[in-house]
Amino acid sequence: MIAIIDYGMGNLRSVSKAMEHVSPDRKVVITSDPAQIREAAHVVFPGQGAMPDCMRELEIRGLKEAVIEAASEKPFLGICIGLQMLFEYSEEGNVHGLGIMKGSVKRFPAEKMLGESGEKLKVPHIGWNEVEQAMPHPLWEGIARGSRFYFVHSYYVAPEDPRIIAAYSRYPFAFASAVARKNIFAVQFHPEKSHHAGLALLGNFSRWDGSSNGETQVC
Repeated sequence: MIAIIDYGMGNLRSVSKAMEHVSPDRKVVITSDPAQIREAAHVVFPGQGAMPDCMRELEIRGLKEAVIEAASEKPFLGICIGLQMLFEYSEEGNVHGLGIMKGSVKRFPAEKMLGESGEKLKVPHIGWNEVEQAMPHPLWEGIARGSRFYFVHSYYVAPEDPRIIAAYSRYPFAFASAVARKNIFAVQFHPEKSHHAGLALLGNFSRWDGSSNGETQVC
C-alpha cells in the first residue's frame, strides 16, 4: 500500500491519480489515519499552502508522530511543503518544522531576484524549471539530467549538510530542489504536474525499497 498523507493542505487528488497511473498493481490511499500510515509500505507527504498552517493542521490531526516514524523507517517522498516541513525552521511565519533534517527554509530575497538582463523576477517562482541532478539515486532512473519540472513556491530549503542535496535549480541563483537521505527523498517541485519526467520519478518511488541513500555528491 502507498499512503498519501491527508492533513487538509495537500494537492491530494492529483498526487493520488498520478501514483495510481504509475503503480496500477498497488493500492493507493489518501489517509489521515496514523494507523494506516504505519501500515503502508510507502508514504507520500505532499503539501500546498503556508508552512504555519500546514504544521498546525499536522498537530491538530494527530499526524506529526506518524509522519516522523514513517520518515525514519520506510520509503518516504516529500513534495513541495512536504519537503520544507522536514527541516528545522522556516522564515514563513517563523515556525519550527519537524526537524527530521537539519537546516532552514528561506524566502527568495527581493534584492537578488533579478534576471540576466536585470529584469525583476516574480515571487512566487511559478512554472517549469530545469532540475540538475547532484547525486546518483534510484529515483532519477530514466530521467535525463536537466529535465524540467513544475514549481510553485516562494520559499526554498537551505540544508545544513550539502551532501544531502540530490538536485538543484536556478531562480536566479542555485537552490536545492531535491534532497535525499537514507529512505527519504523530497522535492520542491510537483512531480504530479510534471508530465513524463514527473511520472517517471513517481514510478521509481513506487518501486524503491529505500535502501540506497545516495549521500555521495558527484557534481
